[in-house]
Amino acid sequence: MDRRTALKAMAASTFAAPAVLRGRYSLHAQSRDEYSARAIRLVSESPVIDMLCQFRFPDLRGERPPLATRWLRDPTSFTEEHFRKYKESGVNVIALGRGANSYEGALRFCAEWNGFIASHSDWFVRIDDPRDLAAAMSSEKVGVMITTQNAEHFRGVNDVETMHGLGQRLAQLTYNFQNRLGAGFLEHNDGGLSVFGHQIMERMQDVGIVVDVAHCGDRTTLDALDAATKSVVFSHASCRALIPGHLRCKTDEMIRALAEGGGVMGIPFIRFMIKGGPPVSVDDVVDHFEHVARTVGVEHVGIGSDLDIDGFGSPRQPPGGPGPEGQPNFERYQPFFTDEGYVHIEGLNHPKRVFDLAEGFIRRGFNDDEIRLMLGGNFARVLSELWS
Repeated sequence: MDRRTALKAMAASTFAAPAVLRGRYSLHAQSRDEYSARAIRLVSESPVIDMLCQFRFPDLRGERPPLATRWLRDPTSFTEEHFRKYKESGVNVIALGRGANSYEGALRFCAEWNGFIASHSDWFVRIDDPRDLAAAMSSEKVGVMITTQNAEHFRGVNDVETMHGLGQRLAQLTYNFQNRLGAGFLEHNDGGLSVFGHQIMERMQDVGIVVDVAHCGDRTTLDALDAATKSVVFSHASCRALIPGHLRCKTDEMIRALAEGGGVMGIPFIRFMIKGGPPVSVDDVVDHFEHVARTVGVEHVGIGSDLDIDGFGSPRQPPGGPGPEGQPNFERYQPFFTDEGYVHIEGLNHPKRVFDLAEGFIRRGFNDDEIRLMLGGNFARVLSELWS
């Protein structure tokens, strides 16, 4: 019995149980995590897509060499025990979100991941088109989407086709700073989408690489949405209306423009992108889903956690290297951290966090169809449209 069949059977069996046994259930016999039958069923029925999952951050646990590095250099070091965490997470498809700051770096990134996926074809499938989305949903495999958090590796429009051929299916136009396409939100001045940015974006939409403006500055974001001929996404961005003054978050004007083009916005699980200060809870995250749903409709919001599978955000100060706080203008994030220096949200800092999110949707009163859309149905729709 595969994972999805088992979860459905578990959910169905609860309705035949004595009333005293109904309520919350372990996902499997060895699990200490308990969820409602409805949450388990909804996760099992949904194409759960995380549009920015870091797979595994390399510097969180003091490993030398980090497991994330070891797995890519030697795929045989990734074992069935490692895979079980991904398999049992409830997530069907993860988008990697690696930063690509050069053409050579992007080639290496694609080569490493293509080798890793090929070495574990029984466990992973590379997501290239709608058929692969369906395969990840219906099988025991986890889908991996090769995506980048920058488009600086595109030296010219022909590189877009090259990277598409190597498996890339999404690129953010910019990361935090200026590149040849436009400006990130930490840049001093945002001059908007450049002529080169228009050219690259047009070719991306022609060949089937999704345009993502999650990290772009306001002017660049609006220019890209205006120039788009197909849907654009915010892979991981939250609502500025709920945390005014946070420039990393998107305004209602941007969210409406995104929705008018058919796009979808992924809500992150980063504490200072959700709320202005602690404490931050699952319900605070659901507030952002609800705001998008009320503003433009539930069809335009999904998950973009920006965590690794263990539920950690990137560390405040990675061992042996500069922390993210060393970036110029980093104060625009208005960051605050856990006592250990991390950015995750309590309750969503573990591999099965999508079940906790589903419980949050249930508490808020969303119906089953709406929850399935937010868990991944919306991203499945827009990706299938863009890749068809």
